Amino acid sequence: MRSTQQSIPAGTCQRDAYSVQQGQPELELSDKQTGTIRYIEHGCPSWRIRWHYHDEYELHFIAASRGKVFIGDYIGSFEPGNLILTGPFLPHNWISQVTPGESCELRDQIIHFDNDVIMGIADLVPEMQGLMPLLERSRYGIEFIDQTELAEHYMAHIKRSTGVARLGYFCQLMDALAGCQDYRLLSTEQIRLPADEALQERINRVVNYVMQHYQNSISLAEVATLVNMSESYFSRFFRKATGNRFSDFINRIRISKACELLAHTDQYITTICYDVGFNNVANFNRRFFEHKRVTPSDYRKQTRQRYRSQQTLPG
Repeated sequence: MRSTQQSIPAGTCQRDAYSVQQGQPELELSDKQTGTIRYIEHGCPSWRIRWHYHDEYELHFIAASRGKVFIGDYIGSFEPGNLILTGPFLPHNWISQVTPGESCELRDQIIHFDNDVIMGIADLVPEMQGLMPLLERSRYGIEFIDQTELAEHYMAHIKRSTGVARLGYFCQLMDALAGCQDYRLLSTEQIRLPADEALQERINRVVNYVMQHYQNSISLAEVATLVNMSESYFSRFFRKATGNRFSDFINRIRISKACELLAHTDQYITTICYDVGFNNVANFNRRFFEHKRVTPSDYRKQTRQRYRSQQTLPG
């Protein structure tokens, strides 16, 4: 979580302090390597870990660590094997939950590719038209479920190859993902914003404060004062920058933390309700159902059933 007195630098990773640069997203000028397909990898901490966007598609594979993922207005959890495709200008960030001083040599394997180049190829090669529905969906962010082996296989080949061989592996991977039926869309909106360093600093201050205090009551007046804004102006400002109303943002953080506790602990649901910042169980159940479309108890049952089924799979 964050200090209320200072902004934590981009790329910082802290335990239970998802260092989210989740304000006005930073425009990233991607590494313009030679070739249609650009492979990038990095560890944690890294300067790349920040709330940002760029004009390319990004296929992002998590090789190590767990934490929070932010895609547009979506807030969720990630773990090794997480594979997400984001479209151009869709803000995103992955924040690892690690102990102070802990580092990870290889956390992310990433492929960047240009929209104009892919569309140009599709005009010349009819077979590429099969990727168009996938690329259109990616503007909301797509999480592919249980595709770890596929991602590991092709990321390794793309990393080691160049030229036509790299392009060939990329096409095979994208063809497999285009045919994947087990996926989910993440952001409810296509958020496209210009970078503004001054606004980013102010809203990062608010997000840092929320991450520090989400277990307690947080008023709109409290955070508006933090950035020297009126309540009405702050409400509009925050909604534009993150795609969330401020109250919804707090609830998303709380529900996401509740999901972790439901899945990985045996705490009573009542205890979890108060631990994540809700002041009564009825409100917690209502908000949880709004976000997850199941009750907390059903969510716990479903996650444990999935875990047991994975444990019994052959091989």
